[in-house]
Amino acid sequence: MRRIATALFCMALALPEATAQDRLYRNTFPLGQVKLTGGTFRHAQDLNVRTLLKYDTDRLLAPFLKEAGLKPKGESFENWKDLDGHVGGHYLSALAIHYAATGNEECKRRMDYMISELKRCQQKHGNGYVGGVPNGMKAWDEIKKGNVGIVWKYWVPWYNLHKTYAGLRDAWAYGGNEEAKKMFLDLCDWGITIISPLSGEQMEQMLGNEFGGMDEVYADAYQMTGDTKYLDAAKKFSHHWLLDSMAEKKDNLDNKHANTQVPKVVGYQRIAEMSAVAGRKDDEKLYTDAADFFWNTVVYNRSLALGGNSRREHFATADDCKSYVDDREGPESCNTNNMLKLTEGLFRMNPSASYADFYERAMFNHILSTQHPGHGGYVYFTSARPAHYRVYSAPNSAMWCCVGTGMENHGKYGEFIYSHAGDSLFVNLFVPSEVHWKEKGITLTQETDFPEKETTRLVVHTKKAVKAKLLIRHPWWSESGKMTAMIKGKDYAAGSQPSSYITIDRKWKDGDVIDITMPMKITVEELPNVPNYIAIMRGPILMSANMGTERLDGLVADNSRWGHIAHGPLKSVFDTPLIIGSRDDIRKKVEAMQPVPGKSLCFTVPGLFTGKFADLELEPFYRMHDCRYMMYWLSMTDKEYADYRKTVKEEEERRLLLDKRTVDAVATAEQQPEVDHKMKHDKSNTGFHDGRAWRDARDGGFFEYNLITEGQNDLTLWVQYWGNEKGNRSFDILIDGKPLAEENLAGKWNKNKIMVAEYPIPESMTKGKQSVTVTFRSKPGNIAGGIFHVRLLKKL
Repeated sequence: MRRIATALFCMALALPEATAQDRLYRNTFPLGQVKLTGGTFRHAQDLNVRTLLKYDTDRLLAPFLKEAGLKPKGESFENWKDLDGHVGGHYLSALAIHYAATGNEECKRRMDYMISELKRCQQKHGNGYVGGVPNGMKAWDEIKKGNVGIVWKYWVPWYNLHKTYAGLRDAWAYGGNEEAKKMFLDLCDWGITIISPLSGEQMEQMLGNEFGGMDEVYADAYQMTGDTKYLDAAKKFSHHWLLDSMAEKKDNLDNKHANTQVPKVVGYQRIAEMSAVAGRKDDEKLYTDAADFFWNTVVYNRSLALGGNSRREHFATADDCKSYVDDREGPESCNTNNMLKLTEGLFRMNPSASYADFYERAMFNHILSTQHPGHGGYVYFTSARPAHYRVYSAPNSAMWCCVGTGMENHGKYGEFIYSHAGDSLFVNLFVPSEVHWKEKGITLTQETDFPEKETTRLVVHTKKAVKAKLLIRHPWWSESGKMTAMIKGKDYAAGSQPSSYITIDRKWKDGDVIDITMPMKITVEELPNVPNYIAIMRGPILMSANMGTERLDGLVADNSRWGHIAHGPLKSVFDTPLIIGSRDDIRKKVEAMQPVPGKSLCFTVPGLFTGKFADLELEPFYRMHDCRYMMYWLSMTDKEYADYRKTVKEEEERRLLLDKRTVDAVATAEQQPEVDHKMKHDKSNTGFHDGRAWRDARDGGFFEYNLITEGQNDLTLWVQYWGNEKGNRSFDILIDGKPLAEENLAGKWNKNKIMVAEYPIPESMTKGKQSVTVTFRSKPGNIAGGIFHVRLLKKL
């Protein structure tokens, strides 16, 4: 049975009229068949082409040539150099995507040039390998021998290499480069030789380190070829710690690095999709269950109003969701990029309007907002803290992960506006565009100024009458009985419900017009698990407010390691607009918001704000750039606010003072902060206590971080401990190998809460230095820690 399914599948792959993208993603219109015809998304797409062409291709190729022993034609970028090569893979994907979307010939020329140079590298390696991972061949050779722990000595090597896999795949799928397909499959074959000797236990150990979507690309290789060895390899890249929990509907995501998990699940969806093709019913169910539960968990329990998720790159516990509005490091752009991939894949398997509802929210509010509309720079963290701001990348400078996904994002806006299945055409999103449904000989034009206006018009163009179904999404934000879809006096939306599709099944003639009205409901949404913070939505659009330009430090990032973080001072929440009143009163007021004459999508809300904020204007968050802004608002009754102010104001002042004093900081046992600070360790363990991550070292072991001093000398070391440790807890604290303090936590406080100790650092230890290495070394038979957070502070 499986042989028959595979044979039919391979026959489908050979259809001459199918493009590469058709063959890889069924029921998806290739980007070349969807044209953006105007509006904000067209502007973003065109601007992104101009931004991409500012990058130095030879510098992006340099790490690949170095690893192949060939002479680079440009210098590698310094920023994020230990992850050298990852942005090159993204850039290749972006060139292919934008060529497919726009037909820009320079994008194609650069894409083909990159393929030719990468081909030279692959030929020089001689074994199918091509990658930019620094000193990568040593890592791969050790992994093949079973030394999988070496992945922790590198900066996420599989994650890095995944971007090369994806770039080659996309150069074929979007860009039509057949050489790229062969190179991709050769790289897949090489990868199988690396993992084939590994046991399931060794794979599970290795997959604890971030590996991107390696399972996804191997599932793609199966779809390209029908060869089950690739589907087997995809399954081998399944991290069962996550897969099994998700399939059993157990949420184990607390405090986990978010963008480590989402790409894994993109792969689960692809394995499920391909298992259906291969006739592997058990695998299809397992991987579908896991992907579906993960999507629902993240979308409905762990995402903010803009559609993004995580803070400090990690999923928060329910008890710690207030950190979304306390921290400056909000949802990461990469997470949403990958959540949209997952959403597209799940929709292909089950075309539910709920997937399109989320996609629309995340695309409008998060993805679109992460591109600067003037210079085209990309955003890493989108802070949800009241009156904070964001910073942007610049070409040939910042080499962040979110620069890589940012390069791709703005070329893919046409990918999900429409989809098709059999004789049905789905209209998923309301964006000015045109789709050519070549199988039916229909071109559908969408004329809309949405969200400026609550209408859209669909016009059918065809040479002859065609019988087909048109399915138009009835979005969650347009109430039952208010949406209309009119053709020649008949309302096909009558009786339809939010989060569903309106089906119009008829014979279409040239010039047929569907006029659609979609009145937008105004809603108030609570921050997950923190009902005292609310967001205001007008339809799918997150409404925000401009809070000025005071102290926007580093608005366009430099080449520094942490330039992607908006380091400017935090504002006290008590100095930001508050929304006081009962929830019912607040809802009534926001539902009565008034348009500002002469300003598109700008509104005032009479009586919602008071004092100096009384005339505050709300507008879409995606237009908030180069300013501090409001996304979430503290909201409660007068009495609740009076009590809250008494109990929280002093804590807020302490938090702001601590932030002002901080020169550098490490959230221990969190992946990215520890990588950022060049952590080294031996005999070190991590865990969670009271929902917070800790790290320790045992029996003479140690862990250490490199912390920036900014050339300052008057510093103290600030460390968080648990206040009721028992047993042998003696350890030394060193600065650049020299003793700073001896510590013994056993019985020091005898309090069941987090405690803080500060250790003044002598000037002799910091003088003339831009950074220092802080080491926590346990004494024999003792434990150093656990330690929850480490900071270098300016002395009071």
